[in-house]
Formats: sequence, C-alpha cells, structure tokens
Amino acid sequence: MNAVRSYSDEQLRSLVFPLLIEQILGILVGILDTMMVSSVGEAAISGVSLVNEINFLVIVVMGALTTGGAVIVTQYIGSGNRSYSNLAAGQLVLISSLVPAVFMGLVLVLHRQILHLLYPSISPEVMQACIIYFVITAFSFPFLGIYNSGAALHRSMNMTNVTMRVSILMNIINLAGNYIGIFILRIGVAGVALPTLISRAVAAWIIIRRCFSPQNEIVLMKKNILTVRTDVIRKILSIAVPNGIENGLFQFGKVLVASIVATFGTSQIAANGVANSLGTIAYIADSAMGMAVITVIGRCVGANDYNEAKYYTRRLVMSAAIMTGIANLILYLTLPISLKLYTLTPEAAVLVRRIITIDCVVATVLHSAAFVLPNALRAAGDARFTMHVGILSMFIMRLLGGYILGIRLGMGVIGVWYAMFADWVVRIICFVWRYRSGEWMKYRVVGER
Repeated sequence: MNAVRSYSDEQLRSLVFPLLIEQILGILVGILDTMMVSSVGEAAISGVSLVNEINFLVIVVMGALTTGGAVIVTQYIGSGNRSYSNLAAGQLVLISSLVPAVFMGLVLVLHRQILHLLYPSISPEVMQACIIYFVITAFSFPFLGIYNSGAALHRSMNMTNVTMRVSILMNIINLAGNYIGIFILRIGVAGVALPTLISRAVAAWIIIRRCFSPQNEIVLMKKNILTVRTDVIRKILSIAVPNGIENGLFQFGKVLVASIVATFGTSQIAANGVANSLGTIAYIADSAMGMAVITVIGRCVGANDYNEAKYYTRRLVMSAAIMTGIANLILYLTLPISLKLYTLTPEAAVLVRRIITIDCVVATVLHSAAFVLPNALRAAGDARFTMHVGILSMFIMRLLGGYILGIRLGMGVIGVWYAMFADWVVRIICFVWRYRSGEWMKYRVVGER
C-alpha cells in the first residue's frame, strides 16, 4: 500500500517550477548585465565582477537571515501554530531591514578602504569602475533585505508563483534600465548599477505589501514587526547565525580567491568574471531546489514527520541533479554562441571556453549533493554542522588550494577552479555522512521531537 505523501507531484511542481523560472530569469539578466558592461571595456567588466564578489558577501549574509526565518516559519506552519508563524514573520522582516542598512552605511563610509584592502594591485581604471558600482549598489541593500524576507515568506506559504511574477518585473526593470544607461545615456558602469537599485526598491515595495493580506496563510502585522521578541529572534538566529557565518565566510573566501585571480592580469580577471556569469546557468536547478527544500523539509520537521523529511530530501536532491545535468548540456552546446556575445580578447575567450567545459562536467556530477543536501539539514535545524563543514572546506580546499594551484604551481585561474571542485568533494563526503547518521534529526527548533 502506498503511503499518503505530504506533497503530491502536482504540488511539488507548482512549488519548484516558479522557483526555477525565477532563477533562470535572474541568471539570464545577470549574464546580459555582464554582456552589456563588456561593451564598455575590460576595465568595466573587471570592476563589476570584483565588486560583485564583495556584494555577494552581503547578499549571502542577508540570505542567511531569510533562510533562518523561513525555517522557523515553516516549522511553525508544520506544527499548526499560526500565531507564532505570524510573529516569526514579523521578526524576520524587522531584522532583514536593519542588518542590510548597517552594511549600506559601512560601504558608503569605507568603500575606498575596502577596495584597496582587497584589490591593491588592480589598475586605476578598474578601481574607478569598482568605486562607482560599489557605492551605487550599496544603496540597494536595505531594499534587497526587505524583498528577500517577503519572498521567503511567500515561499514558506508555497506561493512561489508570486515571487516569480515579482522577479519577472524586477528583472524587466533592471534589463531595460541597463540598456538605457549603457547604450542611450552612455554612463558606463553607473548604467548597470542604477537599474539594480531601482528594480530592487520596486520589488521590495510590491512583495512586502502582499504579505499583509489577511487571506494569506501567514499574515504580516505591524505590531509583529515593531515589537522585539527575543525568544523568536533567538530561534531565527539559531539558524541564521551559523548559516550567516558559513555563507559569509564562504563568500569572503571567494573574495579572497578573487584577490588571487586579480594578480593574474586583466584578461584572466575578465575570463573569470565571464565564466562565473555563464557558469551560473549550471547551478540554476540547484538554486531553485535549495529554496524548495527549505519549505518542504521545514514543514515535515515541524510536523515531526522524519520519514517524510528523508523521502523528500532524497527525491529533491536527485531531481536537482537531473535538472543540473540538462542545464549543463545546454550550456556546453550553446557555448560557441554565448562567447560571441561578449567583448573579450582572444586570450580571455580561450580561458572561458576551457573553464566552462570543465565546469559543465564536474557540476553535473557534484553540485547538487554539495549544495542542495545541506539545505535539508538546515531546514531540520542542523545548521551548526553545515557551518563547520562549509567554513573549513572553503578555507582549506578552495582558498589554500587556489593559492597552491593558481600561484605556487603557476596554473593561474584554471587552478583556482580546480580548487573549487575539490571543495565540493569534501562537502559531499561530510554532508552525506551526516545525513546517513541521522544526527540531523535531533535539532528541531520549534519544539521537542
């Protein structure tokens, strides 16, 4: 006899498909951003790619907050406690507004010091592009924090169709603004940064308004935003802090890796930036499925149903791997066309082709297990273990390995990518062991098991 599952196939598709479309749109717009900036010159594309490494550090820390909030909200939903779901939603919006505002202030005051510290060897032209892009995009941090919290709440309610539609609008605004800024107004790097600010502000306003609807499964209330509840915030931070430390140090490690790449010269910097941009296509399915895992596993754990949690973990990780393989095949087959859309030197183009070819093979085999599986552990409350593994593997395998392979052995940017793949292998070994051990089932946040 077949067991009745928490999610039907149709419900899973309705949850995952909008997330997949949302990720595809976001990544395609990011690629088009890079293409448009490349028309301004290699200094511009190098500056944008280097600052994006720093901006992603801020973004992943904000993402950790929303992940922590989403885990708590979904576990409360699974347990049937609606009042605490609403309270947790309000506290999530509160901290997701304040933390990025602090980051914005730091960047506005210390942007030159930060850039000179991390990238001391870049040319004056690249530094100027970095400064322009860094300052303008910093103003968007609070809006992005609000948007992320609203999107996380909608995903917790299985309303991913809403986040998809808002994402479509945000990307249309961004893309149209890029075209106007670069090709009509001809303001270079600023022409990419300003649309990012505007699009995030509009998206934040739209999605947070929808959270106040009384018809929602979770209803955002002003009193829950303006009142500080330390008990709920502690629960959110019990997931968010380890996740934020992991993701923050992970991205900081990537910034340090980027500083290694910055010593290889402008062509290798540009090649790494384009490869990172194109390579995100390989991770679309994993990004979408990682968010779906938080919702599905969080609800199962909240309901204290670990058989369902294990079933959906296996199913979603396997589905992510299959979709990732398809995405990598498409990326590889369209690579000759994609490269023609960038303004690159022959040396940079050869490097991009080589990096992407290797990445397509490795990502198909490894990426889903390395990055979707740990989200199931986080959704169950086992965030400290993923933090320890993520930090140690990042700094030992990716950073130290990148230094040894890239600089000491003279492999350049290719060596940096090989070190990244080694990081994935270590993560998989640790996370698969943790999952099979069953230890992750002891960390339910909203109540005793």
